[in-house]
Parts: sequence; C-alpha cells; structure tokens
Amino acid sequence: MSHETGGGMRTGVVLAGGHSTRFGAEDKAVADLAGTPMIRRVVDRIEPVVDEIVVNCREEQVPAIRDALEGGPTTSFAVDPVPDRGPMAGIMTGFRAAAGEYAFVVACDMPFVDPALVEHLFDRAAGHEAAVPRLDDQWFQTTQAVYRTEPMIEACERALERDERRVVEPLFELDYVVVDEDEIRDHAALETFENVNTREEFEDATERLEGERSS
Repeated sequence: MSHETGGGMRTGVVLAGGHSTRFGAEDKAVADLAGTPMIRRVVDRIEPVVDEIVVNCREEQVPAIRDALEGGPTTSFAVDPVPDRGPMAGIMTGFRAAAGEYAFVVACDMPFVDPALVEHLFDRAAGHEAAVPRLDDQWFQTTQAVYRTEPMIEACERALERDERRVVEPLFELDYVVVDEDEIRDHAALETFENVNTREEFEDATERLEGERSS
C-alpha cells in the first residue's frame, strides 16, 4: 500500500471506542454483519487507499477487535487513556498513533464507506488541513473525513480544554475545504455515510450486504 499525498503517508483511523447504547450489551464494532464483523468490513473497505490503519478503542475492547481483524490488513491500536470522552478525543488519540501527515477518520459503524470517496478526500485535503463532506442538510460528516494530523491534534486538545465535545469544534480552527453533496455523488453513493446503530438498521444492512454477495 503506497498512496502518497503531497509526499506523505496516509493513515486510516477507525473509531471504535464509543458505547453502543442503542445496540444492547454487545459491542457493535465486532458484531457479525452478514458473516463478517462490522469493523472488519470497514477496515477491508479502506485498506486499499491508505498505508496504515489505526483502531481507536477502549482497553477492554482490544482482544475482541484483534480477533475480529485476524487474517486481515495489519492494524495497530490506539487505546483511549480516558474512556468515554467522545469521538473527538478518539480522533486525537488515534492521530497521536498515526504515522501519516494526513489521516482519514471513519466510525466503526459505517460499513458502506466508499474507498473512492476516501481517495478523493485525500486529494482534496492536500495543501489544506482538512477535507470534510457536507450534505445538503448542512451536516458536516466529521467522522468520514480527512484531516492533517498535527493541526487536528492541537485543535482537539484546545477544544477538549474548553470542554467542547463536538468534532465540528476543532474543524472550525482549521483551514478546511468542504466537499458538497454534488461532488460527493461524483465519487460515491450517499450510503457511504450510513451508520448502523440500532438492531433495525443492523438487520437492514445485513439484508443489503447478503444481497450484494449473492448478486
């Protein structure tokens, strides 16, 4: 895997440290999704377009996630020093373990993430500090975006000091480019942003993935 962005290495950071309160006691990161653990689906999808993959999670999740990823792409772990501080703290922890000048962030519950869009976000981020999709409903897709690692770490540190938790807060300190819905559609279907939070969403995603496998 060698995908140079402005002469630098590319990292993929998968956020898996959040508690899936709407999902019951089971850790959704390793839940079976049409025969494959959900986090393995995410890792397999982004692996072709990054040089390394870092999984951010809580300490107690490491053994099960390691098992779920066995036999797949090489991954390293960035364990939250303080659990349950939210995705921004997870990004900061993951980025501190990243070798890449730029890193793509994706939540572990986004099994339809499209590598073509990931590739485009790295291209768009070059020369800036972030490239973030924004759909016409005006929501920034901060957990499927590319950031320059060092400026984002520093912006996250400052936001956490202010007791901000929303990932969009550090973004506003960065030189970022917006990738709008029309541009996104040139590279990927909007299902790339779908996350699987509830049992109903899980069953729907399973049916679609099984349909893909059998077609």
